Amino acid sequence: MISLITKNTLMITSFVMVMMLLIEYINVVSKGKWSQNLQGSPVKQVFFSALLGIIPGCLGGFAVVSLFTHRIFNFGALVACMIATFGDEAFVLLAVAPKTALILSAVIFFIAIATGLIVNIFVKKFPAPFTPAHFAIHKIDNERKHSGILGNWRNNLKNMSLQRAVLLAGIILVIVAVVLGWFDHAHGAHDLHELHDHDCAMEHHHHIDHHDDISGIMLQERWLNFLFVGAALLALFIISAVNEHFLQEHLWEHIIKKHLPRIFLWTLAALTVLNIGKHFFDVDALVRGNHLYILLLAILIGLIPESGPHIVFISLFVEGAIPFSILLTNSIVQEGHAGLPLLAESKRGFLWMKAISVTVGLLIGLAGYFAGF
Repeated sequence: MISLITKNTLMITSFVMVMMLLIEYINVVSKGKWSQNLQGSPVKQVFFSALLGIIPGCLGGFAVVSLFTHRIFNFGALVACMIATFGDEAFVLLAVAPKTALILSAVIFFIAIATGLIVNIFVKKFPAPFTPAHFAIHKIDNERKHSGILGNWRNNLKNMSLQRAVLLAGIILVIVAVVLGWFDHAHGAHDLHELHDHDCAMEHHHHIDHHDDISGIMLQERWLNFLFVGAALLALFIISAVNEHFLQEHLWEHIIKKHLPRIFLWTLAALTVLNIGKHFFDVDALVRGNHLYILLLAILIGLIPESGPHIVFISLFVEGAIPFSILLTNSIVQEGHAGLPLLAESKRGFLWMKAISVTVGLLIGLAGYFAGF
């Protein structure tokens, strides 16, 4: 039976690959013009990135990482997205405390925009792992009319190359896996059960219905799955329809051979290390102490590029054990799984992004601690 770590690695890698494929196609079809408007406006980049970041889950973060690594979005936009993103914990908070989830999303959205704009003032250029030529528009791409390319899908399928067959099979398998629930965000299942059990016990005080909690989470995950399946179906059509040049040079040579192995291996390594660490550290026990101690732990645990460990802060907030400022601090520092592909593609970008999010989280957390909120 496939291990949970491998399953989560495949899920993250699949999501990132689909997002990169769609962005690559849009870039080539528009001859790079779609991104020129954003590239010329750092403010628009920051705003759009923060908007993608507050979408529950990690898809928005995956998209922004791809845009950053190809120098379409600047470093300030990347930071804005990572601060706004708090991964799958958003689903849990929406289920058990929807009002708090909306308030937290609004507050963190404005913090993300402000931080991104400030970063852009001081960081004019940040070395991305790939040059603009890596996201290339080849001469043959400019010479072809892409509306004609989309009319060749029958011929493409009839005379299918090995690379096209592998890509089609891969996308179909991903769609089947999502539809059948093989991924299902299982990485936080144990934490979710613990949180639901606690909420059920506290129901008389917080007016939270245990059944509604689970239904709410499943509804949110189902919505995200529908969104991803739609993107994957579009990717399936693109793979079927594009000409052999685009398939070979842009999809196979660029995305599959250069990006996929690196993202898969780094994600697998990171999740393996984190899983081993869980056997030596009891996160729930660590965060039970005075508020200043918990604040520092919220920042330290926020460094973990994974959804799951951070759920304990939602549990503590729901039961009234910690104030809103600590929940906000942890949400600022952590970004769920969105940081994993960034770690794979740009370790320098990951470290600097984390340094900034920790600084912002610490300042806001201390302000909240001394202000008493």
